[in-house]
Amino acid sequence: MTSSKTARRPHHWRRDLIELAALFTAVAVADAIADLIGHQPDGAYLLMASAVALVATATFHTWWARRHSNAPPPEEPGAPGPTRDEVTGSMDGSGAEAGSGTGETVLWRMRTTVRDAPGSLAALCLVLARLRIDILTLQTHPLADGTVDEFLLRAPASLPAQELTRQMSGAGGTSTWIERADTHDLVDTPTRVLSLATRTALDAAELPLALRQLLGRCTIHSLPAVSITGRPTGESAPVEGVLEETVMRLRDPSGGVISVERPYLPFTPTEFARARALVELDARLGPRVPRSEDILTLPEGNEITVRRADRSDLAAARAMHDRCSPDTLGLRYHGPVKDADRYLDHLLSPRFGRTLAAQTTSGKLVALGHLLWDGDETEVALLVEDDWQRRGIGSELLGRLVQLAEEAGCDSVYAVTQSRNTGMVAAMRALELPLDYQIEEGTLVITARLTRATELTRGTDERTPQPTDARTTQRFEPAERARR
Repeated sequence: MTSSKTARRPHHWRRDLIELAALFTAVAVADAIADLIGHQPDGAYLLMASAVALVATATFHTWWARRHSNAPPPEEPGAPGPTRDEVTGSMDGSGAEAGSGTGETVLWRMRTTVRDAPGSLAALCLVLARLRIDILTLQTHPLADGTVDEFLLRAPASLPAQELTRQMSGAGGTSTWIERADTHDLVDTPTRVLSLATRTALDAAELPLALRQLLGRCTIHSLPAVSITGRPTGESAPVEGVLEETVMRLRDPSGGVISVERPYLPFTPTEFARARALVELDARLGPRVPRSEDILTLPEGNEITVRRADRSDLAAARAMHDRCSPDTLGLRYHGPVKDADRYLDHLLSPRFGRTLAAQTTSGKLVALGHLLWDGDETEVALLVEDDWQRRGIGSELLGRLVQLAEEAGCDSVYAVTQSRNTGMVAAMRALELPLDYQIEEGTLVITARLTRATELTRGTDERTPQPTDARTTQRFEPAERARR
């Protein structure tokens, strides 16, 4: 913005010529007056009085000129005054919306790379101001040979994304990427990062979800150091991690590697440092899950407790396996299970998802429900002990798992079972969600589309963390939807 001290009117040669002619004219007149008055008796006194009057007049003229030299130039009739958006790009996001004030606007997230030189960002802001686009937030990601500028913009709905990209290219931006945003993106970056750190501190299973919220749309894989069969996988990463353009590999505190991929947009060193800080926080806190419990009363009067489970429940889960019939285990694992310990150790790890356990008042586990992260997809699985089947426990666990998936922003969940597993099919139907079925050689894949996931996808940053020692009581009836 140009200050009033530097916004002076430009000089012109005609003005200088007029002032020079006026000076010569004044000298000639003064000489004539001096010759006329000098020969009079009081001529000397009259000349001195004239000199004093001229000095006073010159002093007054100089003071008056300096007083008004900083005044802004007069506006042309009918010309509109400059707006805040035109000067600064409206960095604070307050006030009227961009555009006409009554026109419809949309939110965009845009990222572009510029040269690390003075004026590069200013050129982008000038283009945005000319397009009547309001800058709501701005982040800068320094690179070795440039800077990545990430904007949250409010733009006129009539402005196409292609035109915005073209204008950014003309202003010096390269590798421009743009996507639609929503109101949840209005949370400033420090607040969002602190919220993700809080979620990770309360629950180890939140780390993959927190990374996805931090880095946007990406695919996260947890690659164990040892396979389920006990063989080393060779997956490892240095303590400081590895960043390779669109892939980052971080050492998993529980062993193995956390691989994060975002093919459409390279990661910046700033994003890599933030992700590594979250992983380091998880490593320092160690294994942990929220210790909340819900007490459910079955129709026959028995009470069961539903709570989160982790690797500390491995012995109780193994004992439940021993009590299950081969047919029940076959329906759950799609075949015979020769090494249940390693399967359970993997399933109970919070790194691969979340597990809910149902236990009796005596502390015996009678059912397990798993929500497993599978890259961009999410799998649900159930195992209910034979003596406790057909009582609605599986449906209750499934409903709660789907709720956890919705809170995590998942678009859908799928269950892999066999076509003869009528209990699982009935539980999926009881969700009252749109279902898709695929059958391949006796294996049935049922996918439930989570209609409310889009409302919660970006809202998980603002969720209120659950208390670590909560205990609630609820009466359960089979006719109710298996959902809190």
